Amino acid sequence: MLMLIKEKDRAVIREMFEALVRPVKLVVFTQGPVHLPGERPCEYCEQVVQLAKELGELTDKLDVEIVNFHTDKERVKEYGIQRIPAIAVVGDVDYGIRYYGIPGGFEFATLLEAIIDVSRGSADLADETLEKLSRIDSPVHIQVFVTPTCPYCPSAVRLAHQFAMVNEHITADMVEAQEFPELSRRYGVYGVPRTVINEETHIEGAVPESIAVLYVLQAAGKLNETEAQQLAAISR
Repeated sequence: MLMLIKEKDRAVIREMFEALVRPVKLVVFTQGPVHLPGERPCEYCEQVVQLAKELGELTDKLDVEIVNFHTDKERVKEYGIQRIPAIAVVGDVDYGIRYYGIPGGFEFATLLEAIIDVSRGSADLADETLEKLSRIDSPVHIQVFVTPTCPYCPSAVRLAHQFAMVNEHITADMVEAQEFPELSRRYGVYGVPRTVINEETHIEGAVPESIAVLYVLQAAGKLNETEAQQLAAISR
């Protein structure tokens, strides 16, 4: 079988994974070996499973669990998985970090970073951002639409995942736009990155942390008057 991760990259990743502190699990949702009646073929499921397994070989702190999306309904419900292929990056707790579609190209780095962040149990965010996010007390769902060749997408994905790490009410998905064209059409994704927060709030392109957090607060209904004015000025 042709390896997805080249040997020279495996050495680099092994070195990166020396920073892992606590165990991490990649829970991979995929199809079974035989298609069920009415089941749509999953073009990238095999590659996602292989990628996760190859990463698991590079450190004893990374486990991989393979879940059949169509038959293991209990696990699907537990992790709130909507489609396949999907990866949940889980540590001591489930921070709500999800990848829908293969994290290839530029997005592979964000998967490695998510594994390290989850292992450490911390996110590198400004104190002001942490204060703002602490106000959120109702569900916020962030979806970042990407393509593997987009150099600006990883920063948007990483930021969304870090937001999810620091507030239990936030979940954050990377969505590979080309693998899920029906979602891309639903949310009007004509360029990437495009971030959709709670269905109605949108961010076009990659924006700084200080601005992204304002959009998240807007979606959660937690903007104060000053922040609302700042966001209005940005949106003009």
